[in-house]
Amino acid sequence: MLHLLSKKISFTLILTVMILSLQAQIGGRGNYNFKDFNKKSYYFGINIGFNNSGYKLYQSKFFINNESIQVTQGASEVGVNMHMVTNLKIGEYFDFRFLPGFSFAQRGFEFTNVSDNSTYIRKIESVFFEMPFHLRFKSEPYKDKRLFVVAGLKYSYDVQTNSKSRKSLLKIAPHDFQYEVGVGIQMFYPYFIFSPEIKFSRGLGNLLLYDRAQNEAKVLENVVSQIFTISFNFEG
Repeated sequence: MLHLLSKKISFTLILTVMILSLQAQIGGRGNYNFKDFNKKSYYFGINIGFNNSGYKLYQSKFFINNESIQVTQGASEVGVNMHMVTNLKIGEYFDFRFLPGFSFAQRGFEFTNVSDNSTYIRKIESVFFEMPFHLRFKSEPYKDKRLFVVAGLKYSYDVQTNSKSRKSLLKIAPHDFQYEVGVGIQMFYPYFIFSPEIKFSRGLGNLLLYDRAQNEAKVLENVVSQIFTISFNFEG
């Protein structure tokens, strides 16, 4: 169901980008729309996008001498993001941004058995409530467009956590703090600002809840989240 929803949103966003790009080529050549929005000290919007979520794994000393599990690596999946946008101008070139919202993600762990060389995956489905805080630096405007870079911190809580489940062979902590960096472009239109952007997020702490009773958990030392995100901001 999530995969079908991702396809529908992807098609809609690609179609939107094509229409807006065509309008930009036909439209004015100055910074007319930018001047109107530049008068605002703050504005709001929505953020919709896709994430590719996975784990960076660090193997334990037990893994080296383990006779049952040969290879361990992260397995990534595509998910969907939906956030609100609050943007506050700080001078001419900087913005402070707060984007609370939800992220639907599926990540996992891929193991290989030594005995028969078979591979199996332990999947973890998550629904994150996220609170990113960003600082954005913008370039000079040109023809109602301007480039930007963004950096900040994000707190996320997994509403669908498996940390208390007795059946889970691998338990992941629901709380996560990440740093984020990204780039994008603002395109100014008469009634809104369209801003596609790409971000990379990396966890700051170990998410693995160690369980000595589970062989899958014993071969891991640290589990760190890492996420690539393509998102589209509609603000005004």
